[in-house]
Amino acid sequence: MSGKSFFIDTTKCTACRGCQVACKQWNQLPATKTKNWGSHQNPKDLSFVTYKLVRFSEVISDGELRWYFFPDQCRHCDEPPCKDVAEALGYKDAVRVDKATGAVLFNQKVKIKPDDFNEIKDACPFNIPRYNPQKRVISKCTMCIDRISNRMVPACVKTCPTGAMNFGDRDKMLALAEKRLKEVKTKYSQAQLLNAEDVRTIYLVIDDPEKYYEFAKARGIGITRMLAMKKLIRPVMSFLGSRG
Repeated sequence: MSGKSFFIDTTKCTACRGCQVACKQWNQLPATKTKNWGSHQNPKDLSFVTYKLVRFSEVISDGELRWYFFPDQCRHCDEPPCKDVAEALGYKDAVRVDKATGAVLFNQKVKIKPDDFNEIKDACPFNIPRYNPQKRVISKCTMCIDRISNRMVPACVKTCPTGAMNFGDRDKMLALAEKRLKEVKTKYSQAQLLNAEDVRTIYLVIDDPEKYYEFAKARGIGITRMLAMKKLIRPVMSFLGSRG
């Protein structure tokens, strides 16, 4: 896998949400109405107009209160299941992978039926795609393809004040991630990189990924793709079987 990658070091994230705001500003996305729902995390979830969200988890572990910050965004899978399912549903141009960077991009000129969107979203092991039912189009993080095509880093990376967000050539990001993991493991034995071999958004966490977020780590992208495709093929196989 060549192209570009993010390396997100959650040990350096302070949940300032600068990346979240920068994403909104650069992509000219409207503000999301929020309310106090008892968490530092706001808005409550990703949406059609919120590509980036710093998730906040409060966990009591070994009698101690711990905070886990997780800057959630599209992982830009090397072999995106969303693309496989979209194509299987007949949407040939709905999802593409940029050859130069590896960015997974949704084509908002392609109209998607609501039920088909649900199939595409279910295929994502990270619960990322979001939908506008009025426009019938899908959206998510674009890797700031317009910026990186002009030799600039993504807006979220540019604004990060602590070095939690990093971006560059994939081999350099992997090297940086492995180096940082080695350093962190001297103090946190459970530290790990999440799905580094399969995605372009590589996270470093120091504890059980589920303490950060339910979909922080995929349980197996290949398995997810296989199950999604099996689900789509099942009606066809059933039809052929009834004819036999």
